[in-house]
Amino acid sequence: MSDVPSSSTQVVDYRRRQRLARIAQRLIIFGGSILLAVYVIAPVTWLVSSSVQTEAEIVSVPPHWIPEEPTLRNFKAIFSATEEETVTYETRSGQDPAAGGFIPSTASSLLPAMANSLTVATLVVILNLLVAVPAAYSLAKIRTWGRNATVYFILITRVIPDIALVVPFFLVIRKLGMLDTIGSLVLTYLAVTVPFSVFILLQYFEGLPDELDKAARVDGCSRFQALIRVFLPLSLPSLVAVVLFTFLTSWNEFLLALMFTQTEASQTLPILLAAFTSDFTISFSFINAAGVLAIIPPVIVAIIFERYIVSGLTAGAVKG
Repeated sequence: MSDVPSSSTQVVDYRRRQRLARIAQRLIIFGGSILLAVYVIAPVTWLVSSSVQTEAEIVSVPPHWIPEEPTLRNFKAIFSATEEETVTYETRSGQDPAAGGFIPSTASSLLPAMANSLTVATLVVILNLLVAVPAAYSLAKIRTWGRNATVYFILITRVIPDIALVVPFFLVIRKLGMLDTIGSLVLTYLAVTVPFSVFILLQYFEGLPDELDKAARVDGCSRFQALIRVFLPLSLPSLVAVVLFTFLTSWNEFLLALMFTQTEASQTLPILLAAFTSDFTISFSFINAAGVLAIIPPVIVAIIFERYIVSGLTAGAVKG
């Protein structure tokens, strides 16, 4: 008898190897997904958990992921802090840092700083759309001399790192007399976000057929009416991507806000959170409670526009 395996046996072995390869591939993907999820979720979980812990629990070894004695004292301090509760060296020296009763002297400014951040982010989003949408539409659908040069110039502005623009921005803002105002942040954030927003919207508008614009013009629409009635409804995913990018950039920006704001009347949330570490003693639980409040607005925005996030971020990436 011959020792050569039959063709049916070879087919069975091949299918078995294919099945094992698919199972191994799925296990690798599943394991990688679990590791990635833990890597992303673990810091946020610890932030939320430690915000309701005492100082003794936070510094304990091993760490307590589930608080043994949860407390809302830090959140209560944020919403009830007043100027009379300002901590000085004399009032702080007799307290035990591990007791968790330490409140930074700038705690009363946290909510106003959140209001400043929300005001700046909202204004930047609105003004950014008012500037970027018409600019992207005109570059995509109106063929004029110098169009390509304009697009390349917009892209070049995004290559320059923000830190290289601090001194020019500072000189301009000082010349305009806008130092230590919310307006200085709105103006500089627009200079940072508008070029990228125009680029995103330009790619999306170029992916829409020119026949839509021509049909709208034939029906009697002006350029502005064609933009409002035809292209904006179709470009909703890209608009959401621009809104998310602009809001998160304005909400999280630190360097420019540090340079242009000096008083609590105009300081935004990232500046105040950094100031919590420069007091007599650092309260990790209080800082984490403030961090929980800081991530709530971006999370709410992401939840509202969740269905458009993926399609918006990939808008214009593939052209038919």
